[in-house]
Amino acid sequence: MKFKALADKKRLQIMNILTQRGEMCVCDLAPLMDMTQSKLSYHLKILFEAKILLKETRGTWSYYSLNHAEITHLLSEELCCLFRSDNSETKPID
Repeated sequence: MKFKALADKKRLQIMNILTQRGEMCVCDLAPLMDMTQSKLSYHLKILFEAKILLKETRGTWSYYSLNHAEITHLLSEELCCLFRSDNSETKPID
């Protein structure tokens, strides 16, 4: 399920944007992805259910960020650094 979630260009683009910008609301992410909020929510749900994203609900909006611990666990050290921000404190799992 996790690798299937990563096997989509749009979902990788979402992850790339979150890597660069950090936590984001669906309302701010939709214009960057050039897709409707419903279509974006579909992709975010897949990433969230695969535990690749973390979600925090504030009022009526959901804010998403990368789950660095899960990404580090899934990918090799060489690959996970692509989705790790400079201020990430996540360390590789042995």
